[in-house]
Amino acid sequence: MMNDFSRKSFLLVCLTGVLFSLFQSCKSSAPITAPPSESYADGLEDGYPSKVFSNLPKTLYYRAIEMDMPQSLREFRGVWIATVANIDWPSSPNDPYAKQKEDFIKLLDYYKSLNFNAVIVQIRTAGDAFYPSRYAPWSKYLTGTQGKRPETMEDPLSWMILESKRRGFEFHAWLNPYRATMDLDIQSLSPEHDFFLYRNWMIQYGNRYYYNPGLPEVKAHLLKIIEEVIKNYNIDAIHFDDYFYPYKVNGQEFNDQATYKQFAKNGQSLEDWRRENVNTLIYEINQLVKREKPWVQFGISPFGVWRNIDKDPKGSNTRASQTNYDDLYADVLTWMKNGWIDYLIPQLYWSMDYEPAAYRELVNWWSSNHYNTTIYIGNGPYKIRDNDDRAWNDPFQLIDQLSLSNITPNMSGNSFFSAKSLYQKNRDVADLLKQYHYEFPVLSPIPHRKILPPPPLPNPILILHGAGHAFQFDKVISPDYRYALIYTAPTLPDLQRRNSVTNFQKIYMDDNDRFVVPILSYEDKPYIALSFIDRYGVETKPMVFKIEGKLLTRTE
Repeated sequence: MMNDFSRKSFLLVCLTGVLFSLFQSCKSSAPITAPPSESYADGLEDGYPSKVFSNLPKTLYYRAIEMDMPQSLREFRGVWIATVANIDWPSSPNDPYAKQKEDFIKLLDYYKSLNFNAVIVQIRTAGDAFYPSRYAPWSKYLTGTQGKRPETMEDPLSWMILESKRRGFEFHAWLNPYRATMDLDIQSLSPEHDFFLYRNWMIQYGNRYYYNPGLPEVKAHLLKIIEEVIKNYNIDAIHFDDYFYPYKVNGQEFNDQATYKQFAKNGQSLEDWRRENVNTLIYEINQLVKREKPWVQFGISPFGVWRNIDKDPKGSNTRASQTNYDDLYADVLTWMKNGWIDYLIPQLYWSMDYEPAAYRELVNWWSSNHYNTTIYIGNGPYKIRDNDDRAWNDPFQLIDQLSLSNITPNMSGNSFFSAKSLYQKNRDVADLLKQYHYEFPVLSPIPHRKILPPPPLPNPILILHGAGHAFQFDKVISPDYRYALIYTAPTLPDLQRRNSVTNFQKIYMDDNDRFVVPILSYEDKPYIALSFIDRYGVETKPMVFKIEGKLLTRTE
């Protein structure tokens, strides 16, 4: 039998055990509702001042290190996804919508694996649309028949944008403004096509119909199309390619003389009037974009030659058969000088030393004529092993081109035409591209333009989250921030250098509640840098942490 003292001791031990068990049960399931206890200074971390945070006195969890970190590296790594004639996507307009989605995701995942960071997706090919529009019928390249809606209640463009952003891509909405049809088969056009609604806007030239750029009604109509896209979709850029006035056809005249006589200024030549028509559209789109969503970019990828030197001493040392200024009436330098576009991607689809228009010559020419506009180079992998110029038989032709543009001043990246060229074929060249140039992911550049600062960020704490860790914030993160960037590394020098042992996450903020940001790739790498990207692409100052031990509460 126990004496009184033993009985009391036994009861005390039992009560202590019950209380401990209750405490352990509570701590393992209750979510964090308050920040840790007051932090306290705790020496230096590799020479940097730091603070240690804990949830109970003297129970270390993580260390906030006060140090400057380098900003993330930046380079434009884009790919054009052409939908006209089903060049890149969809594989077939007759595929079920689910199959089209599957193919698009495979395309995105492939280019994400190559560390690309932007897709330029064609959403208007020729007076049509890959989205529900008040101003254009559904594209036949999406549904097989122009005007036929896809067999889904989903908006294909909204879905494409979301899937692109979830993979860290910028989404540049690519539209062709003046091309109305791809052939003369008007019977295949929808009754909703502008050819039938506004027949007087159309000019037949070659084997296509074009909008007449000289008509004020055409310009107003095109501005409504751009406005609809900007207002309704979460895009990063409006993008035009090289099609302005059509490439010239031997023996034919573009029949806009009547419009010229009606609207040209006194003494204005036909050529100058045409250039003014395009200039006015570019200027007004610039104003529209900045008025509606100033963080959205406006970029153009023109033909690679502005003018040949035999026409203008300021031109490039080339012998291109047609040029922007003289044939397409695209006054590219005026756009750059006046700041009407945020970036330019001249299409340099020639080999390094191609005699009529050498890549080497044109990279240097555009470098010297950038006028404070962000310049990327458009490369043509569609020519690899499929061109009369034998230089394209060398798998290193594309690699050498990037090596040149990377060391040339005022060049900020590259874009590739088109997506299937490195996806359906030439994968060995794609592997070389990643090996020599795209080994690590980087951010896309910030174009030269006015930037509005976002609101300040709330304060984060580190918590256990599922099987890993997460940042929890005391307030909702503003919608002005698009992405969270998280780097994790085994050592502080590795984190600073962002080398091969450093993991990188780019988390699309619209996919979570903006209170908790999970760390998906911790993997025994205790050093963590956290920063955010705002709508303009600006990165916040990275916050640096070191995980020290276990936390006493967990969120599920």
